[in-house]
Amino acid sequence: MKKVHFIAIGGAAMHNLALALHDKDGYQITGSDDEFFDPSKSRLEAAGLLPEKAGWFPERITPDLDAVILGMHAREDNPELIKAKELGLKVYSFPEYLYEQTKDKKRVVIGGSHGKTTTTSMILFVLKEAGIKADYMVGAQIEGFKNMVSLSNDAEVAVFEGDEYLTSPIDLRSKFLLYHPHIALLTGIAWDHVNVFPTFPLYVDTFRKFVASIEPDGKFIYFAQDENLQALAKEARADVEAISYDTPQHTVANGVTTISADGVTTAINVFGDHNLQNIMGAYKVCLQLGISTEDFFRSISKFKGAANRLQKIAESDNAVAFKDFAHSPSKLKATVHAVKSQFPDRQLVACMELHTFSSLTKSFLPQYENAMAEADTAFVYFNPEVIKHKRLEAFSVDDVRKAFGGDNLTVFCDSAELQKTLRQIDFHDKTLLMMTSGNFDGVDIIGFSKELLNIK
Repeated sequence: MKKVHFIAIGGAAMHNLALALHDKDGYQITGSDDEFFDPSKSRLEAAGLLPEKAGWFPERITPDLDAVILGMHAREDNPELIKAKELGLKVYSFPEYLYEQTKDKKRVVIGGSHGKTTTTSMILFVLKEAGIKADYMVGAQIEGFKNMVSLSNDAEVAVFEGDEYLTSPIDLRSKFLLYHPHIALLTGIAWDHVNVFPTFPLYVDTFRKFVASIEPDGKFIYFAQDENLQALAKEARADVEAISYDTPQHTVANGVTTISADGVTTAINVFGDHNLQNIMGAYKVCLQLGISTEDFFRSISKFKGAANRLQKIAESDNAVAFKDFAHSPSKLKATVHAVKSQFPDRQLVACMELHTFSSLTKSFLPQYENAMAEADTAFVYFNPEVIKHKRLEAFSVDDVRKAFGGDNLTVFCDSAELQKTLRQIDFHDKTLLMMTSGNFDGVDIIGFSKELLNIK
């Protein structure tokens, strides 16, 4: 029995890894954290893994531990980490341990500034439809999959969503640099995480390192229209095969998108240029894994999307509402364009929250210029208290308005006022788009959207 202890077990990724190991034969799991929130709290409790009380307890770090896994929000001076080092225990980061568990398998890693969760979800969905077992890690809950992480003794393939953010408090490399893929896919590069990559060239360079980390005789799959990816493909080692993909031919009628590729035409449940590109990227990966063209498109026609990625959350006879994780300028612009193009005869009410470190950085705001220009009515919300909490430079409603631009835009720094304004809109023949990595300070987004669309 291998004993594994998690420092910061309550994190979104960490608790999923803990649950995956708990489900795998031969592992005894313990963990600590200074606070717990749902859904991780309830899921850990249901599995019998929730500690009796929150906090850090060095006495839980014992010489018989086979591994200690360090979460991203634990600090360098964490008392359990200090104890683990004193005992000379092997301390892994989250990505290091995923690699350790899959180092003898064929690893597929999906990276990029946008679409990596959706593309990873598509690949996993198609593999499951084909009866191919895979270990995996993905950043959203997928319909039909128990957890966001799964590890096994018998799967021959591992599919990981590859994040370019930092690995751990004691390892400042990008997470995806530790996976060493046999098949790597990059969806595109658009500047993000300015607290880690203060300049765009530094941001591009971490993707360059990712391409260099591909295993010998590996595959590099990339979106053909991204100039930065074109350059990285040319720089790739001679033993790495570069394979490009593009936006497929498609039509939109009555809110349904139909795509045509490699002699196959099929209607799909998702929409928008990015999702069409995600499908083609997933297709190129699945071809490398032995899935036929016919089987891929038959399966992908059933795919309904990943949670919070253009997720349909409410629909009436004359209106529809979507929720999306979009927060960076490129994601925001692409998501607004996708929804407007899918429902061109309806007015689009788009609402987004500045919530991430990058989006709340004053010097980064100009990157949002015209990001919501295609919306008929656009609302942007931010909480000044969150800016203070993150110790960032304060900015005003006018600063945001000037950065985004456009006569369609209203900016709020009071969530109640935003909700009041939305309640005054008649959503008949309109589309509502709610975009945030948060919840507009305590809003039940699904319930509120149903209220706005007058769905009982």
